Amino acid sequence: MKKTLNPAHLEALMKMANSGPFFSHVGIRLVEMDYGYAKAELDIDPKIHINTFDSVHGGVNAALIDTAAYWAAYCGQEETSGFTTLDLSVTNLAMARNGRLTAIAHSVKEGRSICLSDVKVYDEDGRLIAHGTSKLLVLQGRQAIKDAIAAAGWDPLPPKFLD
Repeated sequence: MKKTLNPAHLEALMKMANSGPFFSHVGIRLVEMDYGYAKAELDIDPKIHINTFDSVHGGVNAALIDTAAYWAAYCGQEETSGFTTLDLSVTNLAMARNGRLTAIAHSVKEGRSICLSDVKVYDEDGRLIAHGTSKLLVLQGRQAIKDAIAAAGWDPLPPKFLD
């Protein structure tokens, strides 16, 4: 039986994640989360995201896929669990040059030790730009969100679950 996610936890978590150094530098925003689902966005900045061939660098798609995959798996795990990416597969399918990219992730499998997420990246016209999968290792009692919060000097988040 699924526990009820605390909306206050998710809101505070997204605020924390979005203000982190990597997200701030790259321009990624985590905008939605729920069980087995996450949505991340990025507004293409030509000074940051465009490669020599005048299109979005494939690493941008990889970062969006890795990010959305992680957070899609997060909601289904205990509050004391952390993750690390074991394997990231990215297939770049079309070029993007401007506008917004949106990564939509769904969990395929959420186990006690391994989670698998499937992610699609779309441009603002709804074109599929990239597809990826991410295998995540569940780290029981390590790299948990509460540890990241403490290391950053943030106030503790509200509880993850309401029941």
